[in-house]
Amino acid sequence: MSTVPVYHWHLAPEGLATFRQLRALGLRPGGQPVVAQLERPRRRRGPLVAYLYRIDQAKPVRPMTPAKRAALAKANATRQICPECHRDAGYRIPASLGMCVPCADAPTQLAS
Repeated sequence: MSTVPVYHWHLAPEGLATFRQLRALGLRPGGQPVVAQLERPRRRRGPLVAYLYRIDQAKPVRPMTPAKRAALAKANATRQICPECHRDAGYRIPASLGMCVPCADAPTQLAS
């Protein structure tokens, strides 16, 4: 098992990018291996790690097909339906709440 170089946050060399940075450039890793990693220290837990890829070996993002676009639209529409009141919230319901904001606030309004 080979080890990869580890850099501190904001100190990675030019020509390397994280997955999100590649996406912002319209690129994807394209099957290339991780060439390095960034570590950002945290106080109470282990370091936050981000993997780095070479920009020159990255490939363009594949275009969205009509079928994939339709499936994504259907999945997003499903995430907008509140499981409590069964209404369309008009936004993606946060997983932390599990229901729309009015339904999440309803028990606190009854208690006060």
